[in-house]
Amino acid sequence: MPRWTKITLLSLSAILSLILIAFIALAVYVNLHKKELLVSITKELNKNLEGNMTIGGMDPTLLKSFPDVSLLLMNVELRDKEWQRHHQTLLKAKRFNISINALAMLRGAIAIKKIGIEDASINLFTDTNGYSNAAVFKKKPGSTKSSESNLSTELKRFSFKKVNFKVDNQKGNKLFDFAVNDLTGRIDYLAAGWHARFKLNTRVRSFAFKTDKGSFIKDKLLEGPFSVEYNDKMDQIVVKTSRLKIGEGNFRVGGKFNLASDPVTFTLNIKADQIHWKAASSLLSPKVRSTLDKFNFDKPLDVNCDIAGNLGGGNPSIRVSTDVKNNTLTTPGGKITNCSFNGSYTNNQYKGRGFNDANSAVMLYQFKGNFEGIPLEIDTAAINNLKRPVATGVVKSNFKIERLNEVIGDDLLRFEKGTARVNLRYRADMVNLQLSKPYLQGTVAIDDASINYVPRNLQFRNTSISLVFTEKDLLIKNLQLQSGKSVVMMDGTIKNFLNLYYNAPEKIVLSWDVRSPQIHLGEFLGFLGSRKVVATKRKKTNSFSNNLSTAFDKSNVDLTLNLDKVYYNKFLATGAHANIYLSQNGIDLKNVRVNHAGGSLNMNGRLTQKGKNNLFTLKANLSKVDIKAFFRAFNNFGLATLTSNNLKGYLYAKTTLKGLITDQGALQRNSIYGNVIFDLKKGELNDFEPILNVAKFAFPLRNLNNITIRNLNGKFDLNGERITINPMQINSSVLNMDVAGIYSYANGTNIALDIPLRNPKKDNEIEDPAERKERRMRGLVLRILAVDGEDGKIKLKWNKDKK
Repeated sequence: MPRWTKITLLSLSAILSLILIAFIALAVYVNLHKKELLVSITKELNKNLEGNMTIGGMDPTLLKSFPDVSLLLMNVELRDKEWQRHHQTLLKAKRFNISINALAMLRGAIAIKKIGIEDASINLFTDTNGYSNAAVFKKKPGSTKSSESNLSTELKRFSFKKVNFKVDNQKGNKLFDFAVNDLTGRIDYLAAGWHARFKLNTRVRSFAFKTDKGSFIKDKLLEGPFSVEYNDKMDQIVVKTSRLKIGEGNFRVGGKFNLASDPVTFTLNIKADQIHWKAASSLLSPKVRSTLDKFNFDKPLDVNCDIAGNLGGGNPSIRVSTDVKNNTLTTPGGKITNCSFNGSYTNNQYKGRGFNDANSAVMLYQFKGNFEGIPLEIDTAAINNLKRPVATGVVKSNFKIERLNEVIGDDLLRFEKGTARVNLRYRADMVNLQLSKPYLQGTVAIDDASINYVPRNLQFRNTSISLVFTEKDLLIKNLQLQSGKSVVMMDGTIKNFLNLYYNAPEKIVLSWDVRSPQIHLGEFLGFLGSRKVVATKRKKTNSFSNNLSTAFDKSNVDLTLNLDKVYYNKFLATGAHANIYLSQNGIDLKNVRVNHAGGSLNMNGRLTQKGKNNLFTLKANLSKVDIKAFFRAFNNFGLATLTSNNLKGYLYAKTTLKGLITDQGALQRNSIYGNVIFDLKKGELNDFEPILNVAKFAFPLRNLNNITIRNLNGKFDLNGERITINPMQINSSVLNMDVAGIYSYANGTNIALDIPLRNPKKDNEIEDPAERKERRMRGLVLRILAVDGEDGKIKLKWNKDKK
C-alpha cells in the first residue's frame, strides 16, 4: 500500500474517531444534563411568546438524526395569556420530536433544525370579539431582532402525523378542521424568503367560510404534494399544487395569502379536468349540494373556480366557469340532449352589493340543446338572485310541431304535422329549480299544422298562426283554420294574458275577430257539450300542460263573427254577423243577424252546458223568410203532420223559446217551452192531411189541395210536448176556418175547427171589411174536433158540445 494512502486512511480514521468521541461525549452530556437542557429548550421556545409553553418530559434519541441531537419532548402544551378566559389550547402534543444542531449546542445555543409532531391537536381560535389565541406569537415589548431566536433560519424539515388542525373563527363564522394523517416536508431558505415543499394526506372535517352555510369538501380525503413560497418583502405566501386529489376528483390548486393585510387576504384558483357532476357536487356545502344534485351531466366536465376573501369575517368572492360540449343535462323538468354552453357562476354580480345569494348569478352563454326532440337555442340565459331566483333569457327554436305531443301530452292538443318557429324573451321566478309562471315577450309562429283539440274532439288542418307576446297582452295574428269544409280566418287579443293565465284563468277573455267564406256548424258541435276528460298517457305530471288545460277549460272567449255562408244540416245563412261569448259552462249569442231563405233572422240567446243535454234560451225575429225553406232548414221543428212540403209564403215571426239541445245539435222535441207570434203573408197550404180529411165528406167539390192565404196571424204557446194554438182565424181561397186548441207530440191533441160551409169566393166581391167579416160565419158551420186516434194518427170527430 502506498505511503500517502496509509496517511489518508489514518487521517480519516482519526477524524471519525474524534467525531464519534465528540458525539459520545455529547450523548453523555445530554443524559447527564437532561433537566438543564429541558429548561434551556423551554426557555428558548418561550422566547417572544405572549403566553406559556410547557413540556412534560424529554428523552434523547441521539441516533435518530445523527449527527444532530434528537430529542423527544412529551406532553407539550402551548397556551396564550388569555387561556383562563377562553380555555382554547393552541397546541397540545403527546410527542414533539426536535433535532438540535450539535455544534450549536456545544456553543451553548439551541438551534432547532427539524420538528416532528405526533398525536397532537392545533387549535387556532378567534373569539366573537376578534381576539385570537395566535396572539401568543406576538413580540414581547422591548424585544429586538438580536434577541430573537434563529430558529426560523435553522428549521429545515418538519412532519405532522395524526394531528388535528383546526381554525375556529367565531367572529367570522368560519371553521376549518383537518385530521392530518401525514404531512412531511422541508424548507429551503432564499434571499427573499423561503420555499417549502411537502406532501399532505388529511381528511377534511370542515371547510366552512360561513358555518351557517355548511362546509365544503366535508369528510373528503385530501392528498397530494404542495409547493409554498414566502416573500419577505411582500409578506406574501404563494401556494401551488399540480395534482391534488380531493375525494374522487383530481385538482390543480394555486393560491396567495397576503400576510401584510389585517385580516389576512387570500386568493385561490382551483381547476378540475374531467370531473363528474356528482363528484363535484359532493365537495360543496349541503345547501348547494342539495340543489345541484337535482341536476346531472352524463359526461365529466372541466371546471375552473376562483375564490378571493379574507380570514376575518364575511363571505369570499366565488367565480366558477365551465365549458359543456355535447353533453346530456338532466333537470327536474326533463332531459336536454346534445347540450352545449359556456357557463359561469358568481356571488358578486353587482360590485358593492356584497358576496351573498341575493347578489349571485348563474350565466349560460351560447346554450344549445334538444328537449324532447325540440331544438333549443339561448344566446344568454341568466339566473339572478339565488335567494329568490329569477331566470331570464331569449329562447329560439325551429321544429316540427308534432314534437310538442311529448311535451304537453296528447290529452289536450294532439299535433300531427306542421312547423313552429319560436323567438321568446322570458323572465320567470324559479320554484323547486323549475321555471314558475314565466313572463314572455316575442313571437311563436306555426305553419301548415294539423291539430286535434281532444277534449271537444275538434279537428283542424292547414292551420297557421302567429302568437305575439307583448309586455302584458297576447296578440294572435293571422290564424287560419280548416276543419272539414270550414275555412276560418281569425285575429285575437287577450288583455293582461300571463297574469290571468297563472293567477285567475277564469278571468281570461280571448277576443276574436272571426272571418270565414263558409263555415259548417256541424263540424263544431264539440262546443255544445262539456269538455271530455281524457285519461293522460304521460308518465309525469306536466305543469305546463296542466296550466294550459286549466286555461282552456276556465277561460272565456268573446267572438265577433262575420261569415259569408253558414251551413248547419239543411240550414244555409248568408251575410252572418254575431257576437258570441263562450264561458266555462255556456255560450251567449248576441246581436246575431243572418240572411236566410230570402229574408233575415235576428237572434239573441244562451246555451248552458249540462253535458249531453244542454239548456238553451232564444229570442228571435224573422222578417220575410220563405216559410217553405225555413221549415225545411229546421226539420219542420219536430212537427210530423205539418211539413215544409205543405207550406209556401213569407213568414214574419217573433219567438221566445227555451229547451234542450243535445251535444250532437239535435233539439229535444218535448223539452221546448215558449211562444211563437207569426204573420204569414202570401201563404199557401198544400196537401195538408187534416184539411183533406175534412174535405172528403164536407167539401167534395172544392180543391183543398191548394189553399192560398193572403194573410195569417197567430200565436203558438209551446209547453214541452204540447203546443197551444191560440184562437186563430184562417181566411183562405177555398174555405175559412177558426182554429184553437192543443197539439201534442204524445197524447192529448185536441184542436177545435169551426169551418163554415159557404164558399169564400162569394165574399171576394164585398168591399166593406166589416160586412165581409159579418158574413164569414153565416150558414152551416161544421164544428170538428181533431183528436188522437188509437193508431197514433189524428182522427176527426164532431164537436157536439162546441168545446
